[in-house]
This record gives sequence, C-alpha cells and structure tokens, in this order.
Amino acid sequence: MKKIVCVGEMLIDFVCVDTNAGLSNGINFIKKPGGAPANVAACIGKLGGESLIVAALGNDPFGTYLKNEVAHYHVNTDFVETVAMPTTLAFVSLADDGEREFAFNRGADELLHLSKATIDVLLENAILHLGSATALMGGELALSYRKIALAAKENGNIISFDPNYRVDLWRGNEALFRHRCDEYFQMADIVKVSDEELVLLTQSSTMEGGCQILHAKGIKIVLVTLGSKGCFVSHSGQQYLVPAFEINAVDTTGAGDSFIGAVLYKMSNTPQGTDFYASQLREFVEFSEKVSGLVCSKIGAMTALPTQFEVESLKFVVKQ
Repeated sequence: MKKIVCVGEMLIDFVCVDTNAGLSNGINFIKKPGGAPANVAACIGKLGGESLIVAALGNDPFGTYLKNEVAHYHVNTDFVETVAMPTTLAFVSLADDGEREFAFNRGADELLHLSKATIDVLLENAILHLGSATALMGGELALSYRKIALAAKENGNIISFDPNYRVDLWRGNEALFRHRCDEYFQMADIVKVSDEELVLLTQSSTMEGGCQILHAKGIKIVLVTLGSKGCFVSHSGQQYLVPAFEINAVDTTGAGDSFIGAVLYKMSNTPQGTDFYASQLREFVEFSEKVSGLVCSKIGAMTALPTQFEVESLKFVVKQ
C-alpha cells in the first residue's frame, strides 16, 4: 500500500444557517472543518488507507480543533505545522436559490514551509495529491507546493492534481488562475475537474476536446465530474461516461473531495501495471461515485464519510 500525501489548506467554514440573511444580517453560524486537502485525506483515512495532511494552522483553538478533528479519521497529522498567524477561516451564507455569499479570512495556511529533508520523507513510497484551493494564491504555501510537486515529478511519484477553482477567490483573475494551473498540469498524472472547470481551464466547448488539451500536456488520466450525471473518463485514447447512482442528495459539500479521495485510495492499493490503471479505472470510478454519493446523502463533508464496509454492504442503483 502506498501512502497518500495531501498538501494545502486546513480551515474552518462558518456557515450561516439564517437562510437569505446574508453575512451582514446573519446571526447564527455553525462551525465545520474544511479545506479540500483535509477532506481528501479524511476520506482516504476513513476508507482504511494511509493518508497524511501537510498544512499550517494557527496556535489557537481553531487550529487545535482542526488537527483533532482530522485525526479522528485516521489521518497522519505529524506534518501539520503550528505558526504565528490565526487559523484560516471562511464565512458562507446561503440563499434559497443556491447562491452564496462568501468572505475569506486567509491566515496560517499561507505560511506552510517545507524543507528538502521533509519533502524527501513525505515522498517515500507515496502518491502526491495537490488539491488546495489556496496554494495558487501566493505566500510560502505556493513556494512549498511547487517545490514538492517538482520533487515528486523528479522522483517518479504519481501526482494527482485537482485545481479546486473557487470563483469567490479568483473573480476577475481567471486568466491568472489558468496560467498557474498550467504548470501543475504539465507535472500531473491524474487530473480531476468539474465540467465547469474543464471549460474554464481549456476554453474548449466539448468535454472530449477539453480532455485532449489536457492529455497533450502529459496527463494520463482526466476525470470530469458531472454531479448527478456521473463522471466522464478520459484515458489511453479511451473516453467514456460512468453513470452516477441513485442518491437522495441533501448536501453536496465535499462530494468532489471524497470522489478523488476514493480514487486515490483504490490506486494506493493496486499495482499500476503497464497500462497505468486503465483496466481497473472504471471499477475505481464506480466505487468513488458510491462514496461521494453517500457523502451527498448526509450533511457535512467529513462527518458524512463512509467506511469501505458501508460502501460495499449497500445496494446501489444506476441512475437512469
């Protein structure tokens, strides 16, 4: 079994439960652990894999809470740094029509520093997952992110990249986001994007064309998540749709993170072979759709994560 190293932010989402109130008028908020890399690591740990989260937290109650919370999902937190800056926070309010208002207080996550010695330890027998929403924004985290990616590429580690575009963080700077993602596309073996991200990042009007643009950069596997429609898979000259399963979705938070987490969990337990998982990929995606579907059927990203036994013991029906 390979370990899976997830690098990026850990943060707290404060979600306003006063619908349509907005952040200016909202009073009641609930605290949820967050950060895409932390969600991915928690999914892998809950399924029974070996995952590590590499992040920076503040020396405050929020940092303590996040580290303890992630550890409950059997995630190795030995490489979580405590720094002299408050833990990163995000505030979100929701409206009935699904629109949201977002305020982001960036803090400790941008101070993550990785030495060469630490990177060497992290990459030993490892898959590297780069799925941070904040690492491309700058700071020490951006430098460490690039440093570990370059080292993994040189070492021959499998590299997974999820751009995790957040419109609230990049509004008006989409071209810069594309430019910064491009360097990681050229290093990645596996890329997971939503259909909206594929259009944004490739400027292609078709999924087939967008995936080919990414493959031309050297990416072996492209996974395009389509929500209730399933996942479009592009690999080794083959392109096909894996339909989703019937799920009563109540909260889609963390669906994409749990999906890629489950894919990486399967890869970590399976030899890549000469075809780089081509013969097993449909099975991996079907399993991962079940995991993300179960996450959507409950409230919360981490709290909704299933075990492998739960996934395998339930009966799923393909969505028609």
